[in-house]
Amino acid sequence: MPRVLQEVVFVDGVRTPFGKAGEKGMYAQTRADDLVIKCIRELLRRHPELPKERVEEVAVAATTQIGDQGLTLGRLAALLSGLPKSTPGYSVDRMCAGAMTAVTNVASSIGVGAIDIAVAGGVEHMGRHPMGEGVDPNPRIVAERLVDESALVMGQTAENLHDRFPELTKARCDAFAVASQRKLAAAYEAGKVQPDLVEVATRHAEKGWGLATVDEPPRPGTTLEELAALKTPFRPHGNVTAGNAAGLNDGATACILASEAAATELGLPVRMRLVSYAFVGVEPEVMGIGPVPATEKALAKAGLTIEDIGLFELNEAFAVQVLAFLDHFGIADDDARVNPWGGAIATGHPLASSGVRLMTQLARHFEEHPEVRYGVTAMCIGIGMGGSVIWENPHHAAYGTDGTEA
Repeated sequence: MPRVLQEVVFVDGVRTPFGKAGEKGMYAQTRADDLVIKCIRELLRRHPELPKERVEEVAVAATTQIGDQGLTLGRLAALLSGLPKSTPGYSVDRMCAGAMTAVTNVASSIGVGAIDIAVAGGVEHMGRHPMGEGVDPNPRIVAERLVDESALVMGQTAENLHDRFPELTKARCDAFAVASQRKLAAAYEAGKVQPDLVEVATRHAEKGWGLATVDEPPRPGTTLEELAALKTPFRPHGNVTAGNAAGLNDGATACILASEAAATELGLPVRMRLVSYAFVGVEPEVMGIGPVPATEKALAKAGLTIEDIGLFELNEAFAVQVLAFLDHFGIADDDARVNPWGGAIATGHPLASSGVRLMTQLARHFEEHPEVRYGVTAMCIGIGMGGSVIWENPHHAAYGTDGTEA
């Protein structure tokens, strides 16, 4: 029998404030799974029009799937969030693009009609579970020269990107990082970030109880002079520093996706429509270039060009990889369409959770910019990959047409 494909929409997304990893961070003694459970509960609280039994899947990403990030986290998070025992769930691992992949996985299930409504998200507690904890990479990947040893250290891959594109100077990266800090501070000052944050009660054996209400990593007021003086830990006299790269962070995200028909039936808000997505592999030694071919593929699948994109949410794992993307597509370093509220350099990057942060912020930007029809969320991915998702703005005059411009 013929199958009818469904339009997939982004209903809503939330996140915890992001914390600094380590014993001094605000989530030092808070469980990782509790962070993502808090996000799912908040989504359900914000949308009483969504019957819990209508959530048909929960996909939760984590890069290091052990301890309180293990044991099929999506299923456990579903149970602990108050969803019915009939709601299944699973875990996802695509390193930094874990939450992005959780979204595209459940979106694909919705698209073919297997389900109508799902929750997707991610969590990373890098204080409890440093990247690479407990892993045992097959030595043949280096011994047989499939990759250079630097491919297994993300900071070194960023330095490799500087080597490949010498025009991506440290000065440009530092300037981009300062702008990221400035834009996030301005967004906080204007009250733009706070609506998407879920307050989290924290507990520490020595510090007692606390309440996480804002991101911990930002360094507002950072100057170029301060960044110029930082050490380059991945290479003597290198280019990558703690100031022009995302830090080690803890945090979680979650979102609701639905078929457009189900959203209409239940009265759920439609904040974005999924247009296309792509994941690609690149040379692991320069994994930061991954968003470039991923976005090219996603654009081709959608029948669009980069000129059709009016807003970009690019994950700032390293300033150099964002600049590589911008240079490739002929976009200025300070283009107002790119990361309007700053990015991971300022906000933080709890690995597998970050994809949904990009999407939630793009949905907010769409509300403010009805003149923009299409936006992109894209990120580089460890071990040489890139991911990109193209979204359509429901506030645009042409939304819901056959795809031709209004």
